[in-house]
Amino acid sequence: ETLGSIEDGTLRGDLIVRGGGDPTISTRDRRNEQVFDEWAAALRFAGITAIDGRIIGDDQAFDDEGIGPGWSWDYLEAGYAAPVGALQYNENTADLIVAPGVAAGDPAIIRISPGAGYTLINRVVTREAAGPEGPRGTITIQRRIDSPTLVVSGTIPLGSEEIRRTVAVVNPTLYFAQSLKDALIARGITVSGDAVDIDDVAPELTSNGGSHERHVLVTTHSPPLRDVGTVLMKVSQNQYAETFLKAIGAARGGIGSTNAGRRAAAELFAGWGIPSDGYVMSDGSGLSRYNYIAPETVTTILARMHADPRHRDAFLATLPIAGKDGTIATRMRGTPAEGNAVAKTGSIANVRSLSGYVKTRNGETLAFSIIANDFVIPAATVNWIADLAVEILANFRR
Repeated sequence: ETLGSIEDGTLRGDLIVRGGGDPTISTRDRRNEQVFDEWAAALRFAGITAIDGRIIGDDQAFDDEGIGPGWSWDYLEAGYAAPVGALQYNENTADLIVAPGVAAGDPAIIRISPGAGYTLINRVVTREAAGPEGPRGTITIQRRIDSPTLVVSGTIPLGSEEIRRTVAVVNPTLYFAQSLKDALIARGITVSGDAVDIDDVAPELTSNGGSHERHVLVTTHSPPLRDVGTVLMKVSQNQYAETFLKAIGAARGGIGSTNAGRRAAAELFAGWGIPSDGYVMSDGSGLSRYNYIAPETVTTILARMHADPRHRDAFLATLPIAGKDGTIATRMRGTPAEGNAVAKTGSIANVRSLSGYVKTRNGETLAFSIIANDFVIPAATVNWIADLAVEILANFRR
């Protein structure tokens, strides 16, 4: 969208990109390239080969609370805790890359690609290739809670390969706008202005006429829900889940927020006969420690979905298959559950869950939910016990 005019191939004004939460514009399946190619082609079709203005990210469809209620401060730098916004690029993550210096004792070489909005403090030292630490480097990443600063510590052997870690970005909207600017320039469309968040320029835009005068240049829709949901479930993508919750809230009218999504979900669950004391819902992904749920609540939802002829097949297709794909690709192999059970995992520290469906020897479909928490034994042991329970169900015969 734009408020500007086109003169001799130049857009005299800002280019505004307005998001509705689509989480799929990322390097996954190279969809980012497809979308940015489409947008660059649309600009050229409109006669634009240069932008004499800024790239403004409009994220007003969602609120600005990027992280979920109850998320812990000490993992907010991690890719699995990426913030959510109405504009999202590369699943709101970037690569932190650590390479050895020229000589032992030198600081390592650190960069983030693409830029994620952090100030980096480098405490990684290059060491000799051979040593008691072994042939691989060891790094730790800490995000300061008082500023967008990453402290990277550790060692990396001389001459070794780069170490890569996925980190969450600071501001999804600014990240998207800058990525779009870079993409347009790479496709031959020059941009003179900065990439900015609409929150920083909203008064200026309002005084210049407001959003009702914007001219839409191109509109892009996300892939179908069943496709996006499959990625969410197969790889356990937290950012997608948080996005869905806010999008559900926005679909009811108003701004997309966690609270609005929770209200919509509670109304649906009440209609399904699920008692309100069967769960406490805090966020969309389950990353929050404020979430509580009874296994019976999960099996009630699973039974409801299985009995729904409109949604059953699409829902079943999203679930990981035991021994075949997703988060249980290596589990239950060589058992009657392999290729049979379909289930979603849940994992945070000292909590493991496995919920889904499995067919018995009679071909009867059973819904199950196994949740373990407050344990101090190895998580792999807990997963093994859960897998064994599913195998017993697969062997069951009435």
